[in-house]
Amino acid sequence: MVAAGLVAGAVLLVGSLRASLLATVDGTARQRAQDVAAMVDEGRLPDPIPTPAAGAGTVLVQVVDTRGRVRSASVGSDRAVPLLPPSQLAEAHDRRPRFLDGARVGQHAPLRVIAWPAGPPGDPVTVIAAVSFASVADSIHIVTVALTVGVPLLLALLVGIAWITVGRTLQPVGELRRGAERITGTDGSRRLPLPAAHDEIRRLTETLNRMLDRLEDAGNRQRAFVADAAHELRNPLGSMQAQLEVALHHPDQASWRQVAGNVLQDTLRLGRMAEDLLVLARLDDQHSVLQTDARAVDLGEVAREVASSLPLPEHTVALRLEVAGDVRVHGDPAALCRVVRNLLDNALRHAASQVELSVHAEGAVAVLTVADDGPGVAPADREWVFERYTRLDDARSRDAGGAGLGLAIVREIVRAHRGEVTVEDAATTDADQSGRGAKFVVWLPADTLPASAALLPQATSH
Repeated sequence: MVAAGLVAGAVLLVGSLRASLLATVDGTARQRAQDVAAMVDEGRLPDPIPTPAAGAGTVLVQVVDTRGRVRSASVGSDRAVPLLPPSQLAEAHDRRPRFLDGARVGQHAPLRVIAWPAGPPGDPVTVIAAVSFASVADSIHIVTVALTVGVPLLLALLVGIAWITVGRTLQPVGELRRGAERITGTDGSRRLPLPAAHDEIRRLTETLNRMLDRLEDAGNRQRAFVADAAHELRNPLGSMQAQLEVALHHPDQASWRQVAGNVLQDTLRLGRMAEDLLVLARLDDQHSVLQTDARAVDLGEVAREVASSLPLPEHTVALRLEVAGDVRVHGDPAALCRVVRNLLDNALRHAASQVELSVHAEGAVAVLTVADDGPGVAPADREWVFERYTRLDDARSRDAGGAGLGLAIVREIVRAHRGEVTVEDAATTDADQSGRGAKFVVWLPADTLPASAALLPQATSH
């Protein structure tokens, strides 16, 4: 493309220069022919005709009558032979300049000739003015030679500059490619090398490194999730295997009813864990399950339904429900029921005597709280408690089969509904020390406004 542009520019330059010089030569010949014609009309034609030197060269002038005789001529012009033969002389009366072979008057270069009629009607004559085209041809030749040599040199220079510039520009890209080839699945901690220049390639490299960080974090979370799931699944399977082996080796001492009951409990625990894992897997898939079943849901009615169907533990725990008005959200009813159920399960396992479930609205935000009077959650564990397979030390001592997935499912579902869940103290004895109990607060956009307009607490990046 550059070569085509340079060649086109060179051709245009030569053509423009030729047209400009030709116009200058024609203007010189025309002006001198008009001046001599004026002298003929005034009856003061000198012999020889004075011809000043022009910028384009000396002008040759002849005055020729109708019989082809040269009546007067300038110095250097042939006084016997007209510049134009009779056939061309008749055509030249249109006053248009034309080329003439210089050999007719003993010159090597062609001439630029113009004929101008003059004289009275009874004795008409023709003024012929000619200017050599040699200077114009020499100028065009010099420019043509210069362009013939200069354009390839300029093109070679541009190619060299482009080759070096593009090569230096793409050198970081080559380093990125080599760095990417060194990154493998078993060595995910490697990162792409950062170029020294602070340009778009460096910003691209930083973006790719951040993407690799996210992929590494996702891989670590996936490996930890698989390891934790395998560990949690191994416990009930190991318990079932041990009970069955003991019963088979000592059939006379085994209580088959008791063994069946224990195996059934472990089987139910496996079923709940498998169901929780399936829910988490579906939530990780861009929350597609929530998008298909989302509609307007009465959050208070969901709370009533879950509270009425949830069995209370064997020890006495009072469950108090409080719903303030009609609180509606946009979401998946089944997923919201699971949120309330998991929070109530967690509260009932740790409550000493009372669990409070309340639903109310605060402006454009629906708020659901579940509070208990149990041991509470330490401030250092309030973010950690929502991680998968997290069970605090106190929870391990009292948890009857929990796998540490319930609160993780709650947070994933709430965030899928563009909300947030937090945990705080249920009561405070003074300004500095936390009292007993934990209160889980769920914030969801109310259905009266779009979700993007709701003012929710800032969600922690996950």
